[in-house]
Amino acid sequence: MPPFPSGEISLAPCAPAHPLAAPALAREGAVDQAITHAAAADITRQFIRAKQPCADGYRWYLRRHEGASNYQALLDDLVREGRVEDACWMLDQFGPTNDVLEVDHLEADALVFAGSVRCRGHADVEGVLRTGRSLSVLGGLRVGGALRVGEDLRVAGAVRCEGSARLQGDMRVGWSLTVAQRLQSTGSLRVGGELDCGAAAQIGGHCRVAQDLRVVGDLGCEGGIKVGGHLQAGAALQAARGLWVAGDVNCKGHLQVGWGVRAGGHIHAGGAIRAGESLWAGDTIEAGEAYGVYAGLDVPLPDWPHSAQVSAREQPARLLSGCWADGPGSTQ
Repeated sequence: MPPFPSGEISLAPCAPAHPLAAPALAREGAVDQAITHAAAADITRQFIRAKQPCADGYRWYLRRHEGASNYQALLDDLVREGRVEDACWMLDQFGPTNDVLEVDHLEADALVFAGSVRCRGHADVEGVLRTGRSLSVLGGLRVGGALRVGEDLRVAGAVRCEGSARLQGDMRVGWSLTVAQRLQSTGSLRVGGELDCGAAAQIGGHCRVAQDLRVVGDLGCEGGIKVGGHLQAGAALQAARGLWVAGDVNCKGHLQVGWGVRAGGHIHAGGAIRAGESLWAGDTIEAGEAYGVYAGLDVPLPDWPHSAQVSAREQPARLLSGCWADGPGSTQ
């Protein structure tokens, strides 16, 4: 990732984030105010009490906000005073808004914004970065703590997150993606470079990585997985649809794929290898000791010769399901 330049606009904790001015959001007509009822109105003491906050947080609110308080201003005050967890709790309770924060560069100790954030340059946040809706960065993104995005994430450069990352939408990263802890996305994931995850990764849609994909824990995907380099999973690997890898597949746990598997190199697992359809490798296919290799688990027996083929440099040991086709497979 290129170095982060000093920004024309810096968001330090002492300066609350403000939504984009109305004329910039809507040049004709009024600004869209379709936000949650709680966020649209000023937040009162009774409103906070109804959400059953912790005693310490409620005392803080009473000391600083005797009257009604603006939703985003209250989030800014909490972050500025180091109460980031309280700000995240409030966003959980009152939900996102349609406000938009637009900056040239983003530099902050922490940021909790109820709407969408658009950054035209690089973004560098030392602690937690959380948005109620989408996050768009035209440069690189570094987050020193947890990354939480309420909708889609779009980053043109590289992403480095030193905590966990959780997204309620699709994730598009132009360069590499590095997450030190758990990675969760309810939508699809597309990475233009390498993907490194220091714990488990769970993808709700398709997963496409242009270069190598490395996950220390389990790798789960509710769609298909396509990797332009090698794939390495430190535990189990599961894909609801197909698995296509240009290089080697190394999985220390069970490997289970709903459709077919194609790898340009070898396919090695520490547990069983299970494919709903065909299983192809340019090199060897090897399951863990005392485990079997299964292909065509979702294919009728009469269709095995063309839809449950097992192809590799040599026939795998303990091939318990599928139709052996002599010769290495191809990723083409």
